[in-house]
Amino acid sequence: MGGAPQKVGPVVGMAGGGQLARMAQQAAIGLGVSLRVLAGSPDESAAKVVSDVRIGDDRSLDDLSAFAKGCDVVTFDHEHVPGDHIEALEAAGTPCRPGAAALLHAQDKLVMRQRLSELGAPCPRFAPVPPSAPLAMIESFGLETGWPVVLKATRGGYDGKGVWILDGLTAETARLVADLLDQGLRLMLEEHVPFRRELAALVARSPHGQGAAYPIVETVQENGICVEVLAPAPGLDEDLAAEAQRLALDIADKLGVTGLLAVELFEGEHGLLVNELAMRPHNSGHWTIEGSRTSQFEQHLRAVLDLPLGDTRPTAPYVVMANVLGGDDPDVYSRYIHVMAHDPGVKVNMYGKDVRPGRKIGHVTVLGDDLADLRERARHAADYLRWGPSVDRSGARLDGRRT
Repeated sequence: MGGAPQKVGPVVGMAGGGQLARMAQQAAIGLGVSLRVLAGSPDESAAKVVSDVRIGDDRSLDDLSAFAKGCDVVTFDHEHVPGDHIEALEAAGTPCRPGAAALLHAQDKLVMRQRLSELGAPCPRFAPVPPSAPLAMIESFGLETGWPVVLKATRGGYDGKGVWILDGLTAETARLVADLLDQGLRLMLEEHVPFRRELAALVARSPHGQGAAYPIVETVQENGICVEVLAPAPGLDEDLAAEAQRLALDIADKLGVTGLLAVELFEGEHGLLVNELAMRPHNSGHWTIEGSRTSQFEQHLRAVLDLPLGDTRPTAPYVVMANVLGGDDPDVYSRYIHVMAHDPGVKVNMYGKDVRPGRKIGHVTVLGDDLADLRERARHAADYLRWGPSVDRSGARLDGRRT
């Protein structure tokens, strides 16, 4: 019989063609949802595996508007789409989740700090840096909170970029601040907070207000990059874990978040402090692909489509995820044979990205009940995929070079 093909299931448009969109495709297949991706080029991570790819610039309103036609909802795999463009899509009748008003708090760190402080969420002390007298403000803030202090660009930073530690008001500080202001960056200051470790609370919220929280995880950072996630955070007091989940759910509700919200936290001597927000699937939630009954990618799709949210319980007592960073040799595939034969329980997830030293190109996940063993296995697999046989089981390079 003839006629137009029948539409089956909704179309979710995801602006951004990175690894988050790539992994969302796996979840979309199982849900019977069509995923459309706006990628900057055919070589981007998601563009290599998603069938419905539109090539364009997600900072262009024309490209975004053309992309959104036929989508039931538009969401994002990063925070860099201009807010006024999102507002234009919403005004034209395209649901955007999260919306521009919520996403602003993940785009602008100063706006986020101001709003969270109004809501009573625990935050480090902070202050904007006025372009007219920046050094006077930095000196005053340092005397008030104590040195060092943290200088941040209010927009655009990630993986340690856009963050500088200032030990005092020096000539080097003056040159740095002048250079940043010359680049047109808006700056802010935060107190340097001593903390025991970094945690992350991942929650989801649907348009009609249903919420779901994953176990609180510990994130391990090296050189500003997350290298390991431990789920659940070992040794975390049950009351403090519940407090972190409630805090994240409350932030999601008060900011009107739809989709996933990751709240990065400091665990300090006197409790929790909010560090950063992300309104999308997050590196701290990659463990959920194998380690939860509902992956963060399926949960994000459920939430933005206003479907009932899924079960967030873990599938094992402990789950360890280790990021695979690029090394000197781009031929990662040739090292699969060792990793898979050595430890069949390791799950390898690669992002289809060009290998560059230090770049996140994938992750590995292991599950079980012996946390120390899981950490050793995950680190060995990630390091072997990065460096090859010059790394021993402990993760130490045999040639003396640091990993």
